[in-house]
Amino acid sequence: MNDDMIRIYEMNNGEKAFSPFSPQEMDRRQAQLRTLMEDREIDACLFTSYHNICYYSGFLYCYFGRKYGLLVTQDKATTIAAGIDGGQPWRRTHGDTVIYTDWRRDNYFHAIQSLLGLPNASVRRVGIEFDHVSLDLLKQLEAALPGVELVDIAADAMSQRTIKSAEEHVLIREGARICDVGGAALVDAVQAGVTEHEVAIASTNAMIREIAKSFPFVELMDTWTWFQSGINTDGAHNPVTNKVVEAGDILSLNCFPMIFGYYAALERTLFCEHASDDHLKLWEVNCHVHREGLRLIKPGARCRDIAAELNDIYRSHDLLKYRSFGYGHSFGVLSHYYGREASVELREDVDTVLEPGMVVSMEPMIMIPEGEPGAGGYREHDILIVTEDGAENITGFPFGPEHNIIPKR
Repeated sequence: MNDDMIRIYEMNNGEKAFSPFSPQEMDRRQAQLRTLMEDREIDACLFTSYHNICYYSGFLYCYFGRKYGLLVTQDKATTIAAGIDGGQPWRRTHGDTVIYTDWRRDNYFHAIQSLLGLPNASVRRVGIEFDHVSLDLLKQLEAALPGVELVDIAADAMSQRTIKSAEEHVLIREGARICDVGGAALVDAVQAGVTEHEVAIASTNAMIREIAKSFPFVELMDTWTWFQSGINTDGAHNPVTNKVVEAGDILSLNCFPMIFGYYAALERTLFCEHASDDHLKLWEVNCHVHREGLRLIKPGARCRDIAAELNDIYRSHDLLKYRSFGYGHSFGVLSHYYGREASVELREDVDTVLEPGMVVSMEPMIMIPEGEPGAGGYREHDILIVTEDGAENITGFPFGPEHNIIPKR
C-alpha cells in the first residue's frame, strides 16, 4: 500500500450544525452513560445501532453497506464514520469524529483500536449491543480486540432512553403537532377515485414542509405516510399501493414525521363517504377501548396490567381473537427501520411500570378478515407524556365516526 493511502483522518468541515438539544442535554446523556460504565466496570462502549449513536451523539448515519460506530470512554465520545459522508458526521456529532477510508477492509476496526489506544492501553471490558451486532461483526470485533471481554450494554442503554428529558418532550410535542398537519392534509386529499399513493404523497409533503418551516436547520429525511384502504388496512405496517379508494372503503391514516431521528405518529380509522352498520359497531368498540386505554396510562401502571384490562373489553364483545399486536409503545429515537424501546410496550409479557417522563402511545387495533361483516383493520393512536400524577395526551387530531367519515366532494 502506498504511504499516501491513509487509513483514518478527521474531516471537521464547516461549523457544528443546529441541534434541537442543548450541549447540556447531550452532556447529561453521556454523563449518565459514563456512570453506568463505571458501575459495571466497562472501559468503553462501542455503539453500532442507529438509535444509540443518534441518542448519545446526535448523528444519524446512512448505512449503505458501511459500518458506523460511537465509541464512548470516560473522557471522550467519538463517532466513527465512512469517508463517503464528508464532514456531515462531525457537524452532527456532540463530540469528535474519526473518518475511516475504503482503502482497506479493516480500517473501521483500525479506527476503534486507535481510539482505544491499542495495543498499548489496558482495555479489559467493552460494551457492545448484543441485539444489534451480527455474528460476523462479533467475530471481527473479537479479532480486533484480543483479550477484551465484550459485554452487553443494549438493555441498560435502552433503559436510559425510556425516560425522556424536558428537551425531548419539546421535540416530541413538535412531532405530534406535525402529525396533525399531515393528518389534515391526508383527509383533504381523500375522495373516491384517488389512489392510495397520491393521498400519502399529499400528507408526507405537508409534514416535510412543516418540519422545514419549524426549525432553523434540519435534515429532511425519513418522514413518511402509510395510507391504506379496504383489505390493505389489515396490517399496521402495510405499504402504500396504487389501489383506488372507493366509496364505503375503510381507510387507515398513518402519519410519521421524523425529526432529528425522533419518531412521532398519528393513526386513525377513516371511511370514504359512508360506513355500514357492521363497520360502525366495530369502530365504536375500538374507540371505547382507546378511550379506556388513555385513562389507564399513568405513573405506577404496569404495562401488562393495562393490556389485561383492555383485553377484557375486547373479550366481552368476542373480539379478542381479532386483536393483532400490543396496545402501545415507547417513543424517542426510533423509526420503521431502527430502534425500539421494547422494555416499555403495553403487552401481556412486559412487567415495566410506567414512570414520569416516559412517552407512550395508546393504539388498540382489531382486524376483521375479508368476507366477515365489518371487514377491515381498525386502529386509533395517540401519544401521551406520563406526568407525576397522570398523563398528558399531546395528539390533537379527533377520532371516531362523528369526525372521520370523509364526505363526498
